[in-house]
Amino acid sequence: MDKVIQKKKFSKKTILIIVGAIAFVALVAYGYSLSLNKVYKAEADKITISKVQYGDFEDVVLLNASVVPLTSVIVSSSEGGTVAQIFTENGASVVAGTPLLRIANPNALSNYTASETSITEQINQLRKLRLDLEQNQRVMSQDMMDIENSLRTSTRKYKIDSALFSKKVITKEEFNTSSQDYEYYQGRKTLLKQAVRQENQSRVMQLQQIELSISRMNESLQTIRQNIENMTIKAPVSGRLSSYDPVIGKSYNANEMLGKIDVMQGYKLQAGVDEYYINRVKEGQTAQCEFNGKTYSLTVRKVIPEVTAGQFQVELVFEGKSPDELRRGLSLQVKLTLSDNSKSLLLSQGQFFQSTGGSWVFVVSNGKAIKRNVKIGRKNYLYYEVLEGLQKNEEVITSSYDQFNQYDVIEISK
Repeated sequence: MDKVIQKKKFSKKTILIIVGAIAFVALVAYGYSLSLNKVYKAEADKITISKVQYGDFEDVVLLNASVVPLTSVIVSSSEGGTVAQIFTENGASVVAGTPLLRIANPNALSNYTASETSITEQINQLRKLRLDLEQNQRVMSQDMMDIENSLRTSTRKYKIDSALFSKKVITKEEFNTSSQDYEYYQGRKTLLKQAVRQENQSRVMQLQQIELSISRMNESLQTIRQNIENMTIKAPVSGRLSSYDPVIGKSYNANEMLGKIDVMQGYKLQAGVDEYYINRVKEGQTAQCEFNGKTYSLTVRKVIPEVTAGQFQVELVFEGKSPDELRRGLSLQVKLTLSDNSKSLLLSQGQFFQSTGGSWVFVVSNGKAIKRNVKIGRKNYLYYEVLEGLQKNEEVITSSYDQFNQYDVIEISK
């Protein structure tokens, strides 16, 4: 008897699960295959390829510098207010003391006037007190003269009466009268001398205090009058007026800059430097620039380390006299030397650095470019210094990697 074998049947749900699992495995396998073969095809004329060189690395940076006066003085007002009158224009040559504009501030002017009146009244009162003290001194001096005169008269009479009394010519009562007058005026003189001495000491101290107070009040008056006068803004130094753009009715705060005066005693250069160099640029470093076919040497005089928009500022001065033909606002290219030249592997600068930060590059060989880790050191206006990962004459893609930086291999077609 034949044995019947029954075939195992799968449900529709089970079949769907099996098919889904097979598809998932296939997809994963395909993705893995792609990850092992991440290849980008690029046309040769769409990329830039540079050869690694060996030579002198100039540790310099190129700067676009602006010509500014060697010395500029800020013009400001000690009082806030609105522009009432304008006497000069931007760009004018001025001498120290030249009126530039007048500021109007009614409140401040009213306060100054009231203070001036009050101080003047106090000075007048002190002067009257000084006159009273002097008058009192004259009165006491007159009293002293009267006492001395009376004392001389009583002394003369006392001496005469003493002689007459000794000769029994006058009575004792008459002699006693002369004696009393003599002693009285002697006592009056002694008391008055003490009073005069004390009065003189007191008067000297009071006069000193009065003179000191008047002097200080006069200084305050001078300050007030100077503040009123300062509402007419004058040139503090001689030079050329710049950054000056007042308008009638425009308001300024106290000590706000109204403009600058460029002292015409030479020029310096101001330049922004990429923050990449902030730890390498120092005062005293040398630089060069060309102007009208001549090369001029410069020195970094000041480094301003505050970074704004990715740059910090430096000031450079000419070694010796600056060129006579320079004018404010001219732009010059400056080559700033950071250190001495040294022998190094050199790779041309390019946009690849923005994508990799200099940690890897695509090295070209036999129509393909393969990702390789490298170490980049310093840079100048032409080259990067290669420290590790590349050899002389190797070729590297130095244009932007933005389109293929996620790939490992690039096939280059002509």
